[in-house]
Amino acid sequence: MSQFGTEFCDHFAIAQFDGKAWQPAEIKALEPLSIHPAAHVLHYASTCFEGFKAYRWADGKARVYRLYDHIARMQKSAASLKLPVPDTELLANMVLDLVRRQVEDIPQPPSSLYLRPTLIGTLENIGAAASPSTVATLFVLASPVGDYFAGGARPLKLLVEDQRSRSTEQLGSTKTGGNYAAALGPTLAAKAEFGVDQVLFCPNGDVQETGAANFLLINDDEIITKPLDTTFLHGMTRDSILTLAKDLGYRINERSFTVAELLEWVKTYEAALSGTAACLTPVGTLVHKGQEIPVRDGKAGPSVEKLRTALQSIQYGEAPDTHGWLTEV
Repeated sequence: MSQFGTEFCDHFAIAQFDGKAWQPAEIKALEPLSIHPAAHVLHYASTCFEGFKAYRWADGKARVYRLYDHIARMQKSAASLKLPVPDTELLANMVLDLVRRQVEDIPQPPSSLYLRPTLIGTLENIGAAASPSTVATLFVLASPVGDYFAGGARPLKLLVEDQRSRSTEQLGSTKTGGNYAAALGPTLAAKAEFGVDQVLFCPNGDVQETGAANFLLINDDEIITKPLDTTFLHGMTRDSILTLAKDLGYRINERSFTVAELLEWVKTYEAALSGTAACLTPVGTLVHKGQEIPVRDGKAGPSVEKLRTALQSIQYGEAPDTHGWLTEV
């Protein structure tokens, strides 16, 4: 399979907000978008998106994972950017109609169909830096994908960045492209200098998240992770893992913690990144002040594996969906 996110289905869904109302959506052959060079998104970054997956089960039908939760998060992102907020049923039907159209393109688990709804401001006004885009385009891409990390879920190496933030305080929980752009430079620099996979942002020593995933510490009976606030993304995979962990008897400890505490706890705790693309991926090594610090023995641990398997078993149709997370297409 091609590199994650580079292969696309031959159709996409698209709808327009004309300044007053959302117009009916269409499923069209995939083609380049045509937007004016003065479009608000090109100058003032008025854009947000979501990412989630559909799985094709043995019965040949597709199931979309946490569709309505992702729509709700996109609506919050749109509202925070003062973009027209997509109607729930409009966006849900765009996704479901597209998956229905492309169901034969969904690879078998553990592969899936990655879905990317995107909202962009298209107001033609380069003087609108202090005002929102009143017109917008909403579209949904579909991409057959395998593993996000080349070579599968191997233990990752993270640089502990104990000064800089991934995003701004007010936009950290908004899923907007600017957050990922802000993390790109530090991440590429860290990869070049230290050979790491990602940067764990810990502004002023407060452990937060990486450029594209939430961070968790896990032992045999407890999960420690930062409590939700506006500085970082409220991940659906994070929420799913915490919910399933409760079902399995883990104690959930949502608390702020410092880099000093982190470096002490990784002697006995497993560490993992959670995200739609990465699922739950083990962390084997931290790099701090030029020193490599193993997480436990540096290998993937049993709790991360157990929790990842619990989540994927639901997504693949191998375990019951007791939380109502799947929408059948």
